[in-house]
Amino acid sequence: MAIQQQGSNRIYTRETDANGRTFIRVQGTNRDENRAFIYMARHFHALGLPVPELYSVSDDEMSYTQEDLGDTILFDHLDNYTLLERTIRALAHIQVTGAQDFDWSVCFPVPAMDERAIRWDLNYFKYCFLKGTKIEFSEPKLEDEFDKLVKVILEQPAETFLYRDFQSRNVMIKDGQPYFIDFQGGRRGPTQYDVASFLWQAKANFPPELRNKLIDVYLDELEKVINSSFHQSINKAAWRAALPHFVLLRTLQVLGAYGYRGYFERKPHFLESIPLALKNLREVLEQLKEEYPYLYALSNDLLVLL
Repeated sequence: MAIQQQGSNRIYTRETDANGRTFIRVQGTNRDENRAFIYMARHFHALGLPVPELYSVSDDEMSYTQEDLGDTILFDHLDNYTLLERTIRALAHIQVTGAQDFDWSVCFPVPAMDERAIRWDLNYFKYCFLKGTKIEFSEPKLEDEFDKLVKVILEQPAETFLYRDFQSRNVMIKDGQPYFIDFQGGRRGPTQYDVASFLWQAKANFPPELRNKLIDVYLDELEKVINSSFHQSINKAAWRAALPHFVLLRTLQVLGAYGYRGYFERKPHFLESIPLALKNLREVLEQLKEEYPYLYALSNDLLVLL
């Protein structure tokens, strides 16, 4: 039985073995991407992290089978605070514990969130979303502020696993516990990015009070994991100060994805999400308008799309 996917070209089917046990078969489209997932799944599972167990891999590495975690995704239970808290606590573990003895060279398409990778995301916004809106803008002014954002992002500690697409549709719930899927785009990078991805997911539409509460929970868990693993502490104030910049980066990247999947591929789910993502963009730029005055002004023009 085929399993519908919103934004992926991979094909997922649920099958049953001779003993009546169900499993998921995944047919990928890119061997290097498959190799990344296969390595990560094995690495994380060996460390006891909540990911599906990998059962088999085809000789050509274009398909593999994995544990069936069911059909319940966190997105359908965003009103369950206990699940949200368990999920964001587990995030700290996959970021820190998952990075131990990790071979970053297998990551796809790049091993780390470096300047080039950040600029890919910013260009995704510019070319796949902004230009698609037909709104006039100054490319030099936009690029000047992109330069500022890149500098802030690269100043943050980045020795942990960055999940990359950490959002509630990529969290399965089994027996009341969260399990992580679709982490094949992960790489080495700062911890704030995944928190921004999760708590500012457009359709989740979390209220600020809940976001702040979950950030507190996350930072407490992150500090415990880092202290246990490396006997170090974290500067929570500095971490929080950098977070809005990651929210901005992630929101721009997401708008690029929504523009590509919506404007070009005409997928309704992504078009429906654009107004919510623009609302997030406007809110974070209210905090950062002194640092990014041109993006702030541009967000005024984008309000016509709401």
